[in-house]
Amino acid sequence: MSKLNVDQKTIMLLFSDKKSDFLIPDYQRPYAWEEGQCQTLWDDIFSFAFPDNNYENFNKDEEYFLGSIVTFENENNKKEVIDGQQRLTTLMLLLRAFYSKFGNMQDNNSKNTRERIAQCLWKTDEFGEADLSKLKIDSEVATDNDKDEFLEILRTGIIAKDQKSNYAKNYIFFQQKIDEFLSEFPSYFAYLPARILQNCILLPIEAESQDTALRIFSTLNDRGLPLSDADIFKAQFYKHFGAKNQKDIFIEKWKELEEKSSKIFKPLNGTPMDELFTRYMYFVRAKQGIKSSTTEALRKFYEKGKYAILKQDETLTNLKILVDFWNDVYTQNSERFSPPILRKLFILNYAPNGMWTYFLSVYFLHNKNEKEQLDESKLEIFLNKTIAFVWGYAFTNPGVNALRTPVYAEMIKVVTNKEVNFEEHKFEENSLKTAISNFEFKNGRPITRSILTWWAFNNDNQFIPTLNTNFDIEHIFARKRQENDRTLTNAKNLEAIGNKVLLEDKINIRAADYRFNDKVKYYEGFNNDKGQHKAGTIISELVSLAKSNTDFTEQDITNRTEEITNEFIIFLNQNHLTKES
Repeated sequence: MSKLNVDQKTIMLLFSDKKSDFLIPDYQRPYAWEEGQCQTLWDDIFSFAFPDNNYENFNKDEEYFLGSIVTFENENNKKEVIDGQQRLTTLMLLLRAFYSKFGNMQDNNSKNTRERIAQCLWKTDEFGEADLSKLKIDSEVATDNDKDEFLEILRTGIIAKDQKSNYAKNYIFFQQKIDEFLSEFPSYFAYLPARILQNCILLPIEAESQDTALRIFSTLNDRGLPLSDADIFKAQFYKHFGAKNQKDIFIEKWKELEEKSSKIFKPLNGTPMDELFTRYMYFVRAKQGIKSSTTEALRKFYEKGKYAILKQDETLTNLKILVDFWNDVYTQNSERFSPPILRKLFILNYAPNGMWTYFLSVYFLHNKNEKEQLDESKLEIFLNKTIAFVWGYAFTNPGVNALRTPVYAEMIKVVTNKEVNFEEHKFEENSLKTAISNFEFKNGRPITRSILTWWAFNNDNQFIPTLNTNFDIEHIFARKRQENDRTLTNAKNLEAIGNKVLLEDKINIRAADYRFNDKVKYYEGFNNDKGQHKAGTIISELVSLAKSNTDFTEQDITNRTEEITNEFIIFLNQNHLTKES
């Protein structure tokens, strides 16, 4: 069996070790980190070293894990870096920027810290004196045209005007951050790099051969993921439950959370577990009375008070309850939810943005009974009001983050047992009508699909399919028909909401370019010339149109547009979301 040397080390211990003569080999990829990754690294390190922007809040016994570095010692006694190149290179640039800034500082803390940084960047003699002509790292990356630039930056600490590489950009970024830090904390400047050197740790995995190192690299990259926020939270949970001798219990519960989250959450950013923690965060925010429309980053929120929220016994329990609830939402569990509730939840899954998921999470966690169930009648009122408001607000305040202000305030009402009424954001009826009338219902706009879904499925007789059913937006009066015949007197009517409807994607492909009387069979379903039955649409309105109409004209578009608009206004009135005249 191959031998591994694995022992986590501080940056100081690892970099200053006389045996730490790093080589980025020729087969590695070029340096790729950009400002975004550097910003994250800086923010994480700073938050660790200066908790809550206060150097005194730092616990010198705590450590911050920066990741692993996989190496092997080659025939020239250099440590070839197989994995961790990006992290290692960036840390070198950061330390070099600090070293330069200490150049003219004469206080003992600054001079001592500068000397220690020098031992990390350059090789030293038997007395620990740095030899500024011999760097601790070298690069032979064949495809990196800028590697010499990197080495020159480390040697001199100077950026030439013509240098535009990621090395140069990131070095300048760290210089700027260090300048900002110095201006804010002049008396404590040396503390930050000292804490980076002493308390930030890496896990050097030293293999006995290149083959072993490459296998480790492959395992880490094929099966692993970069540390997510949830990974950080897991470590904190593990520490907490370990102190209570409940590690095994925690591991089992965490595994269940991961399995369920991965099945139901498909976030655009972050991991499924990050999404679960995000939904729980909004409940905690509401309990804390936070109305601010500025939402902290997930990790920053939970790390407050040294991860105090994660040390509460109820947190893990609530996460389990919450993930079970959302599992039942997404699987459309009829044992938990009645048909009317499932209908509202289906419509909400087509909301113009995802804010409703946080709102409902808060409502559920606060109002659930001992059996983790909700009162059906009250839930239906809540869901109707949520649909009505979110849809209406998308017309009057279409910005991506616009919902935060009204919804955050209502979240606090939920946890304080006050009526959800959006009192300060009710709609003026005529203004909303005008906004809808003037709205361009382009297919790419989320509210277009949202209003069509509400129109189709806010009908007790409409069959509710599974959530993974794919719908396209169908033009009842086809685009091709207008191109050929030019029968619409107002071409804008082609894109009016009254001319659009949801239609299963396969049916829409087949029916796309036909006249209305040719589309009817596709809407209703038919038998082809091979005797095979082709199913029609589940959208009951389309089936009714197919049975009752011989054509769909411009007047039909106008009438249907007016009908959808008026019915939506009535829906808002029913939910008490319009201002009294």
